[in-house]
Amino acid sequence: MMPLSMVELNQEVKLVSILGGARIKKRLADLGLNVGMTIKVLRRNGGGPMILAVKDSRLALGMGVANKILVENVNTVS
Repeated sequence: MMPLSMVELNQEVKLVSILGGARIKKRLADLGLNVGMTIKVLRRNGGGPMILAVKDSRLALGMGVANKILVENVNTVS
């Protein structure tokens, strides 16, 4: 597992866990990010926001939030 902020460009990963309290978990769920789903990183801007492909839409997340989302490579998921 690794934080979403460490994922390479164009890599698909599976969301495994969200670190933090109920407030951040609810906010991310409201944005469509739920445990078990596949996410693709479309853009990384150094310290700026990441652009993600989530289902049929795109989502921008800051690095602080991306650090709280734990993912694993889709190829290593059993």
